[in-house]
Amino acid sequence: MELDTITVLPWVFVASAGIGVFFFGGLWWTVNRLANRRYPALWVLGSFLFRAALSISVFYWVTEGKWERLAVGLAGFLLVRALMVRRMGRLPVVNR
Repeated sequence: MELDTITVLPWVFVASAGIGVFFFGGLWWTVNRLANRRYPALWVLGSFLFRAALSISVFYWVTEGKWERLAVGLAGFLLVRALMVRRMGRLPVVNR
């Protein structure tokens, strides 16, 4: 592994964690607003397509197709998922 790759990996981890916060936070936000929507299925589909497209684009840009960066990025993304599931699992879903 090159020295340049090693110095970049912490930044990939942080950026991927940010992608995870955006993706899973957006999912939580979407679910909390379903009761107030006229077409909830369309709301869920649109939210997913937006979150997925943006997340995949940024993830691809951050990892630059290198397997080391992809592994570290996936770890950051999944760590945020685990933390948010633990945290959000305790919160009641509130319709606003």
